[in-house]
Amino acid sequence: MNIKSVEKKEKSEVEIIVEVSPEEFESAIGKAFIKNKGRISVPGFRKGKAPRKIIERMYGASVFHPDALDLLLPEVMDFVKKESGQKIVGYPQASNVDIKDDSGGADITVTASVYPEVKIGEYKGLSAVKPDAEIPESSVDAEIAGVRLRNARIETVDRPAKEGDTAVINFEGFVDGEPFEGGKGENHELELGSKAFIPGFEDKVAGMVKGESRDIDLVFPDDYPGKLAGKPVVFKVTLTDVKEKLLPDLDDEFAKDVSEFDTLEDYKTYIRDRLRKVKQEEVDAAFENSLLNLLVESMEADVPEAMIEEQMDLAAGNFARQVSAYGMDPSSYLQMMNMTPDMFRENIRISSEKQVKSTLALEKIAELENIVPSEDDIEKEYIDAAARFGVEPDKLKESVEKDKVILEIKARRATKLVAENAIAEKPAEAAGDKAEKPAAKPKRQAAKKAVTESPDSEIPEPAPADSSAKAGEQSAEEAAAPVKKARKPAAKKPKGDETE
Repeated sequence: MNIKSVEKKEKSEVEIIVEVSPEEFESAIGKAFIKNKGRISVPGFRKGKAPRKIIERMYGASVFHPDALDLLLPEVMDFVKKESGQKIVGYPQASNVDIKDDSGGADITVTASVYPEVKIGEYKGLSAVKPDAEIPESSVDAEIAGVRLRNARIETVDRPAKEGDTAVINFEGFVDGEPFEGGKGENHELELGSKAFIPGFEDKVAGMVKGESRDIDLVFPDDYPGKLAGKPVVFKVTLTDVKEKLLPDLDDEFAKDVSEFDTLEDYKTYIRDRLRKVKQEEVDAAFENSLLNLLVESMEADVPEAMIEEQMDLAAGNFARQVSAYGMDPSSYLQMMNMTPDMFRENIRISSEKQVKSTLALEKIAELENIVPSEDDIEKEYIDAAARFGVEPDKLKESVEKDKVILEIKARRATKLVAENAIAEKPAEAAGDKAEKPAAKPKRQAAKKAVTESPDSEIPEPAPADSSAKAGEQSAEEAAAPVKKARKPAAKKPKGDETE
């Protein structure tokens, strides 16, 4: 094979003509003949025994050409990816085939999407809002309150159930006089005030005493997932027990019991520092995201649809894995949410396009700043990732290409470089600027248009879209229990690091 020509088209597409030699085309025809000869009938010959020349004389010289091309095209596409000098994204498509009757060879025209040329504005001196990462004392108190609650002593009491108690109930729900799936439970422990059930249920359990039975009339919320939305329901409920939580005293002994610290004050200091660290990470991430938005605004690139589709595939795959982790079939889940696969993909298109553009911008910055990871950097990345995933580094190297690791390091370092050279505005300052100049964009240095053009390049493995992933987690949890509303699973009762 030989690349005859490469012509750039619009929207980061190229048209490549590949010359297939007579010998290569003849070899493909021979394979097509062997594949098909057993299905061709020729008078005077047993099936599968007729010579190729006889078959071609009877059915035409081109009888095996379609199958020969089917065999050739995968080889042509691989050849184009390796030898065309273009960094191709997605899957190339054959747009024309010209079989040379005189020479016996063929010219195959391939259309392919390639990494776009990128022009980026000024990326140093950008400005975005970055609040302080201070933690109010109320957050520390709330953290400790949660630890006290998880370490509470449970005692059975002989009085009417009230908010904060655990009501042990037997219940069954009926819609139109018929029980519905998932609406029944026995010896179910319900914390009153947790809002674990549909609105109104817990309020009507409050006040019941041990052994009492009630019919509770409610209506499912209009936005409730599935067929129960807006339906009137009757729950037949029997209270079998009432349990009260007795919180431990807030003193040094409590600190010793739940942590490695000897005093309550030391324990509070530890919690305060940890919450501040988490808050700082959130603030830094939000600041970097704002800067990336500015980079995307100033960037010029004809992003091919194939790149966006690839990112959407990654996001959709991640979503499917998350839903499956809840024991649900992704297709069934989408049906339950009255959403088709096409509707879901359209929902993640915007975030996927932003992810692609952000990555291209960071890759361009890495090129301009000559960011090149060393072999030690790459090895450390494999070791750290292997530790996170609980696998051996050598196993990870088999499944994750080195180029992807390099590009991930480049993108991360480019992000850090942009953030370190950015101007962090306080929220009050940003609000003041907006009050004076309502139409002004976030303050930054004048952008330099078209600093330089980017050569074709490969993007690192992108992270899934946050919005779709989080939505998947919440909705799957709601769908898993028709009666209960979704809530986060109860935290474990560790010693010290409760929320990490």
